[in-house]
Amino acid sequence: MSAHAPGADGAPHEAPPVRLAVVVPALDEAHEHGILTTLRALRAQEDRDFDLVVVDNGSTDGTPDLVRTTIADWDEPRWRLVTEDQKGTGAAADTGMRAAIAAGATHLARTDADCVPPPDWTVRVKAAFAVGHDLVAGRIVARTDDLPVSRVRQAVLSGAVSLASTFGRFRPGNQDPSYLGPYVMAPGCNMAITADLYERAGGFPRTAIEDLHEDRALVNQVRRLTSAYGPHPEVVVRASTRRAHAWGLVRTLGWYADHRYKPEVVDIR
Repeated sequence: MSAHAPGADGAPHEAPPVRLAVVVPALDEAHEHGILTTLRALRAQEDRDFDLVVVDNGSTDGTPDLVRTTIADWDEPRWRLVTEDQKGTGAAADTGMRAAIAAGATHLARTDADCVPPPDWTVRVKAAFAVGHDLVAGRIVARTDDLPVSRVRQAVLSGAVSLASTFGRFRPGNQDPSYLGPYVMAPGCNMAITADLYERAGGFPRTAIEDLHEDRALVNQVRRLTSAYGPHPEVVVRASTRRAHAWGLVRTLGWYADHRYKPEVVDIR
């Protein structure tokens, strides 16, 4: 994605400007370490040139009112709240992505309402696009501000993410002759994609998280269209460990690997 890509006549042409939108699905995140922490982190970005779409997915705890009030109090004209009544992270994320595209976004980044992007997140997302990747797979590390996480547990969780990524490359469901490149794990809470590729790939499946990992499904749709994607470990988001705390590490790995662990309650709060 060169800023001076050659045109048909061989002369350098300015690349179209990037309009980034950040999409944040949210369900019942009006608690101490929820959506407000995420919004503060986004407000603290070094590069504030982005739109924000928060998607409320049927919260009953006041999350929509908290988001609306925060946007108004902070006077953020490029931030807004939309709603999606169909339960599911896939449905909520897809609604947010398409709302952002309809408002003019050319590039999309997603994080979740229990995550904390560091101040250089949007800078690094845009830099990752600039190397020519149309889908950017970021890296997640454990949050330490919401739940107690020892250094040992942080290391174990980091290793678990690496293990899940390696497993994904060999998982039978991620193998197909039609794929144009290798599987990469692109966690839904830290991924980015061009608006054009998102639409061509069909977007996130509008499913519930209990039924399908929507991020894996989108990656595999993209793999049938292009090889212009890749992992970017420098694009980091701090993610909540509340599932690991509630389920234990082994069960959490089973859930993220292939839903072999089926908890009674998925939406841990």
